[in-house]
Amino acid sequence: MLLATSCSNKTEVIANYDVIPLPDKIEVDSAAQGFMFDSGTKIVVASADSAMTRNAELLSEYLGQLTGTTPEITAKETGKAIVLSDDLASGNKEAYELTVNSEKITINGASPAGTFYGIQTLRKSIPQTGDLKVLFPAATITDAPRFAYRGAHFDTARHFFPADSVKVLIDMMAMHNINRFHWHITDDQGWRIEIEKYPELVAKGSMRPNTVIGHNTEEYDTVPHGGYYTKEQVRDIVRYAADRHITIIPEIDMPGHMQAALAAYPELGCTGGPYEVWRKWGISDDVLCAGNDSVYAFVNDVLDEIVELFPGEYVHLGGDECPKTRWKECAKCQARIKALGLKTDKHSTAEQKLQSDFMTRAAEHLAAKGRKVIGWDEIMEGGLTPGAVIMSWRGEEGGRAAAAAGHDAIMTPYQYLYFDFVQSADRDAEPLAASWGDPTPVEKVYNYEPVPAEFTPEQAAHILGAQANTWTEYIPTTSYAQYMMLPRMAALSEVQWSDPAKKDYQDFLRRLPQLVNLYDANHYNYATHVLPSSAKTTASAATASK
Repeated sequence: MLLATSCSNKTEVIANYDVIPLPDKIEVDSAAQGFMFDSGTKIVVASADSAMTRNAELLSEYLGQLTGTTPEITAKETGKAIVLSDDLASGNKEAYELTVNSEKITINGASPAGTFYGIQTLRKSIPQTGDLKVLFPAATITDAPRFAYRGAHFDTARHFFPADSVKVLIDMMAMHNINRFHWHITDDQGWRIEIEKYPELVAKGSMRPNTVIGHNTEEYDTVPHGGYYTKEQVRDIVRYAADRHITIIPEIDMPGHMQAALAAYPELGCTGGPYEVWRKWGISDDVLCAGNDSVYAFVNDVLDEIVELFPGEYVHLGGDECPKTRWKECAKCQARIKALGLKTDKHSTAEQKLQSDFMTRAAEHLAAKGRKVIGWDEIMEGGLTPGAVIMSWRGEEGGRAAAAAGHDAIMTPYQYLYFDFVQSADRDAEPLAASWGDPTPVEKVYNYEPVPAEFTPEQAAHILGAQANTWTEYIPTTSYAQYMMLPRMAALSEVQWSDPAKKDYQDFLRRLPQLVNLYDANHYNYATHVLPSSAKTTASAATASK
């Protein structure tokens, strides 16, 4: 009797399929009877594919969190059920079809990843959380992403984030249909990944004694900062992301942004040191010595261990912000320039061409292992590394030049897609953030178009997708990171997923509160500038800054 009373007191709600990102086509049959999800519903997955089994487990977890009812998973279809399959005929492997009638909900993907995105749509259609019975209206939803590459970058080098925090960020990405996690794990301020052949990278390179306060004020705190990921932690995070159909792209930035590595192995620099793990922000003149043969052995050894940890096709080699000051003064670098016959011309300096040679060597080493290179747009200076994908961050020009030259590119211009910039013009109302860029509100992110209007179809095909970047010089906690990412990540998801002809910012704002309910269910911290009520804005900002 108590159970019956409890069940009868469940709140009944109606699902709303106007989720973020908005599916390509939603056809609701208002005359037909919908599907009532309740304690009698099971999840059916007949496939023996481990990815489909994990899809079912995640769906059960999501529904349990949102409704208080955690469905049983079975291989046999009996009674009311949510049926998962992955044999949809589609040229887009991430496509799915979601159908709802009175007897069952069917989510059929063109691959397990497609099924997963259908699960995300079903999950996000539940308009509130609690002890719920949910009526899913009779409908057919057909959907597929616009871009194959839908990225989010996060920097754990400037500030270290524990493995569990990285997993939380991966869950956020999955909620927004993001399928590439660009993990920035080394920089001047810290080396964050275990490399067995070079143990001093984490023994010395992962810890700095203190950190500059604010925007390089020359005042420093008194708190040592450090941390790194063991190989087993990395493998666990890679598996966690793969369960959510997210591929991790590691970034080992080179030949610049290497001062933490130089602090551990000073013989790799042009001057021989001594060096320290950098305690401030910006661009260090101390970089790897491109004239030293042992540097290339070091790079190859590190990349060999990175490839073993990350099974995805891409490795990001950075290549950005590498001053040539030391190379111009270094006898070894100048001897290398002479030996290679590199000369300054109207397009590039000899030192820029030396960097191109450096990057080409690393790219060839990775290619021999079946991997492809991504680099920031500076790697085009001095000559484009063959086969490299360009990440265009200084604007769109890098992407334009790459596409014109027949290279693939990912659009990530700082003017639109840097989430370490403030979200409103009132900087005093925002937590400390990068100050060199203009405010980047949700609307600016939402209205970004990754494919330039003048591109031919052939050039447009070279734009793999778009990515937002979150650098953490001023972001020391997960709560702070969430505030900077959300809800801008929701706007990003429609840039990456949706047909641009169907995008409508006002309609996006109408749909956003339903997604925010899911943020609340997961205890995410978020900015509320564009939400109907701004009551939480101050509180969220205050929470972020702690």
